[in-house]
Order: sequence, then structure tokens, then C-alpha cells
Amino acid sequence: MPSAKSPKQPQPREVERIQTGVRLEKRLLKVLKGLAEYLDMSLGDLLEGIALHALENKAPFKPSTLEKIADLKRVYGLDLGAGDSHRLREP
Repeated sequence: MPSAKSPKQPQPREVERIQTGVRLEKRLLKVLKGLAEYLDMSLGDLLEGIALHALENKAPFKPSTLEKIADLKRVYGLDLGAGDSHRLREP
């Protein structure tokens, strides 16, 4: 009996990664770390995925993940939104 063919997986892409020192808002970083843990991926992989989606004007998260993000934002008191992105300053 012939087996059902599984969908063909895309070939992995080889990339060169570098270490970077990026400064982020404290609560935002906590939410991102919590989300990476929830998704069982590294923070770097999460940030790469978000950036690649944003550069193609695509939403990076499905509705169930957005619910988890909302929970994490409540837990860590993150009240910033996209509209705040160009208004952030340090004391």
C-alpha cells in the first residue's frame, strides 16, 4: 500500500549570525523572553522571525499567540504600543 506523501519541507537556509548588544525597554524584553520561552525558541530566533515578517509587512503571530502576548503584557505591566515607538526616551 503506497504511503501518503507528507508536504515537502523547505530546505534549511544557512546564515551567518553575529552577537549584538541591543538595548530594549525592560518590560518589553521581559515579554519577549516570556514569549520565546512559551514558543520554545531562543530570543534571537523570535526577534529574527518578527523582523523578517515586519520587513514583508506580514503579521508574525496567529490569534492564539496574540492572546499569550496580551497575558504576558499584563503580567509584566507593559502598557506601550506601536504608537509609542518613536516617543520613547530615557530619563
